Amino acid sequence: MSNIPCYEVYALRYAHLERQRRDNFMDGHDLHDGPMPMDYFVWLIRDAERVFLVDTGFNQAAADARGRKLLKCPIKALEAFDLQPSDVTDTIITHMHYDHAGNCNLLPNSRFHLQESEMQYATGRYMIYKPLRHPFNIEDVVNIVRGVYQEKVVFHNGDVRLAPGIELVHVGGHTQGLQAVRVHTARGWIVLASDASHYYDNIELESPFPVVLNVGDMLDGYRRILSLAESPDHVVPGHDPQVLDRYPTLNPENPDIVALHLSPSTAK
Repeated sequence: MSNIPCYEVYALRYAHLERQRRDNFMDGHDLHDGPMPMDYFVWLIRDAERVFLVDTGFNQAAADARGRKLLKCPIKALEAFDLQPSDVTDTIITHMHYDHAGNCNLLPNSRFHLQESEMQYATGRYMIYKPLRHPFNIEDVVNIVRGVYQEKVVFHNGDVRLAPGIELVHVGGHTQGLQAVRVHTARGWIVLASDASHYYDNIELESPFPVVLNVGDMLDGYRRILSLAESPDHVVPGHDPQVLDRYPTLNPENPDIVALHLSPSTAK
């Protein structure tokens, strides 16, 4: 264990959406409805030698089209770490939905790590169905296809060790090729769930988020993610505003960036 690098991991909030609790669960388990907003994040993994970006968010045009509040360009947010877009050489795309795979054209030097099954899903026969097609932005998909022809996309088939202490975990469920990211830190192994679990309550209550391709795979994914993390407090959901409340900020003047490699201060 001592030979595995310990990474710093940060969540960067870039957008927000007001939302009701009933919208976030498929089975309507909770009769007490009320506000349950959604935050949008990208994640940064780094040590002294390398930097990995996880997902790339969306832009102002997508925010306007879908009624989201864009707080900042997620790529520009890297300036808080003294990083320029050209400094990013490896980007993990957890899946190709519009809020995770936009802005790839802003990263000129990056390779993009993607499950091959996700590309098959985003460009295959299921896209004839509007409910499955809706979360994708065709221009984002085309940008990634263009990256394939430019030899900038690295395809993976299932679980893989991307680097010592960083593992890609094929989960599926939400999309065909959804992948979570397992990262070794000073406090142990954490799992960036991305949309394998939008909220803490989705995974804790085994109550699926309603945007899903395969419900069984999503439910299996909850248990698998928990088995790969050091503890439930080492699982980081993809859209829960509680993430900003639980983890310490990088800088008190910038509450939209929190350090996930540090212990949560207000665990549930």
